[in-house]
Amino acid sequence: MNIAVIGTGYVGLVSGTCFAEMGNQVTCVDIDEEKIRQLRDGELPIYEPDLDHYFARNRTEERLHFTTELEGPVSSADAIFMALPTPPGEGGEADLSYVKDAAADVADVLAAEEDSKYRVVVNKSTVPVGTADRVQEIMEDRGLERGEDVDVVSNPEFLREGAAVDDFMKPDRVVIGTSSENAAERMKRLYEPFVRQGNPILVVDERSAEMIKYTANSLLATRISFMNEIANLCERVGANVDKVRLGISKDHRIGPHFLYAGIGFGGSCFPKDVQALARKGRQEGYDFQILDAVLDVNDRQRRRLAEQATEYFGGDVEGRKIAVWGLSFKPGTDDTREAPSHIIIDDLLGKGANITAFDPEAIETTKEAFGEKIDYGDNKYDILDGAEALIICTEWHEFRRPDLEKVRERLHRPLVFDGRNVFEPERMAEMGFEYYSIGRPHYPPEQDPEAIQAAIVENGQP
Repeated sequence: MNIAVIGTGYVGLVSGTCFAEMGNQVTCVDIDEEKIRQLRDGELPIYEPDLDHYFARNRTEERLHFTTELEGPVSSADAIFMALPTPPGEGGEADLSYVKDAAADVADVLAAEEDSKYRVVVNKSTVPVGTADRVQEIMEDRGLERGEDVDVVSNPEFLREGAAVDDFMKPDRVVIGTSSENAAERMKRLYEPFVRQGNPILVVDERSAEMIKYTANSLLATRISFMNEIANLCERVGANVDKVRLGISKDHRIGPHFLYAGIGFGGSCFPKDVQALARKGRQEGYDFQILDAVLDVNDRQRRRLAEQATEYFGGDVEGRKIAVWGLSFKPGTDDTREAPSHIIIDDLLGKGANITAFDPEAIETTKEAFGEKIDYGDNKYDILDGAEALIICTEWHEFRRPDLEKVRERLHRPLVFDGRNVFEPERMAEMGFEYYSIGRPHYPPEQDPEAIQAAIVENGQP
């Protein structure tokens, strides 16, 4: 099948590459000339595990193409996917200007054809309920006839950054929102190779498909905020949130996913989608109180470690060097949008702290936000020298089993604030660390931190 993908952001690039992997001819279109040049030169603008292998193979086999020209790819396409940004507007609603502009441009190309053929235009972006109807109206305003020339389909994505390729190639389910049998059949043919393991292709109406995406992300975000509230209460009553999580996760009605306490969620999806669904409720005269609470809890949770560190130092962190491990909003990506690390760093900078940071992939994207306001290291150990505390913001694998003796020796003070519960509190106490995590008991270090530091200096270690 010939496929055009409008937009080469995260969703568009992963979708286009994976469609090409299944033997389709795919052309990705973007107005950003520099990005298209980069892609044509074989350079990926994002980090996503395994994407580089599929990207390189399909470029070599000439199934994956990139251009700034819209007319050719749209004219030759059987399916046109719109994977465009829908950033939050001033009131929290999704900004559909990119989607509407692209739909108008696509419609103009199709309407100008002398010998038209049937196409499906697919909303791959996360869009509010009713967007498919609006895009269909744009098509019909250009003289395109529904069911004869074009049908607009809602096909939400369910990609987790850090696992997006696997999610696309082996989806839990594929949701196709359409009232057209022709469009449904074309979409099912396209997706059948991805569900050979038996996972379902669900054909629903357009509005239900749009609602499914927002509902899924909002429910997952709700679980995260709820468990963070439980973690905060566990600290006050002397319970351990890890044991609470284990106990409730064995209930088949609850399950184990998205129950890990931490410093909140970030990224391009959860904050934006929860906000947009809450806004949509208000537009329809419905006060979605749970979602407002989810966002409030998350905003507080993302600031916890900065507050903890400030309290530890008696309210004064000015001039103190603080090291940060992890800058991306989650492991497996270089995406720092709405990252808790950035909230924490910004808060500490505002109080006069000196920040030095390391992340395996997200240093360049962090520089776009902070520039030279903070220092960056080439590895996780070098940034510790002279630091009075280590803050862990992202649970990258390489942070899970570091040389803790080296960490302790290189820190000026063996003090760790762990926002992802990477280490065991008892073990950290045994190693002489003053260790604070989320929702778990705090154990005093078995040796006095100042005595440990004195011994380190006496031995001539850094």
